Amino acid sequence: MMASTQPSSTPIEQRGYAHPEALVTTDWVAAHLEDPNVRIVESDEDVILYETGHIPGAVKVDWHTDLNDAVQRDYVDPEAFAKLMSRLGITPETTVVFYGDKNNWWATYALWVFGLFGHDNVRIMDGGRKKWEDEGRPMTTDTSNYPATGYPVRQRDDARIRAFKDDVLAHLGTPGKLIDVRSPDEFAGLKLHMPEYPQEGAMRGGHIPGAKSVPWARAVNPDTGEFKSADELRAIYEGEAGLREGDDVITYCRIGERSSHTWFALSYLLGYDRVRNYDGSWTEWGNSVRAPIER
Repeated sequence: MMASTQPSSTPIEQRGYAHPEALVTTDWVAAHLEDPNVRIVESDEDVILYETGHIPGAVKVDWHTDLNDAVQRDYVDPEAFAKLMSRLGITPETTVVFYGDKNNWWATYALWVFGLFGHDNVRIMDGGRKKWEDEGRPMTTDTSNYPATGYPVRQRDDARIRAFKDDVLAHLGTPGKLIDVRSPDEFAGLKLHMPEYPQEGAMRGGHIPGAKSVPWARAVNPDTGEFKSADELRAIYEGEAGLREGDDVITYCRIGERSSHTWFALSYLLGYDRVRNYDGSWTEWGNSVRAPIER
């Protein structure tokens, strides 16, 4: 194994998180690669990245084909989710640890979708794929297969952590808070997507009235991909955006993946208990007739 080239970081348990157990280190993952009670799941924006090399024993969750319905703009139904979990060798008691590219934004997205079905025994590998690779840890191209399980069919509960357009419209007339996690140019209406991506997906640019701009990646250390400490996160979300514990918060981006990252930071790391992710986000809002927009 190559020596780590990353700067030393503060241990997770010393960062002041409300739920430090929601994060695990690369060392922890390395020590649990053969633990039958743990399943390591890679979920990436680049859906072929897993095939180029992944953590030994990790399975792949394709955010597009595994989590989203093939026809309706929605997530898979309970039967399809149960089949996915069974195929991956996951039981209701399995601890699922997610990691991925882009500072774990698709890993938190997968974790959020698992939460819709009540599978809450979940963790994020802090630093994601970047940190594992930067530390020179082993990778493999071997496909990981496990005996199928009989995962039960669980009804999906959207209300707890998911917001729809009507929820956001109702939110506009309340003291609830909206956090727009997109890039500043998207927030300002200058772009419809991040600068390096095709500018498509919405007819109009701008942001939902009253939303505060807090780009999602501010929650992580750019050198390591690890989450910032609770004090640093509070300085951003409370000191700058004005959030307070107990607030009814809705996060959004373009299709809900970047905002799931902020949802995770607020819910698990800061302990906010009223946070929902609006996965329709700007793709829906910016195309909706007469939906109010600010620039």
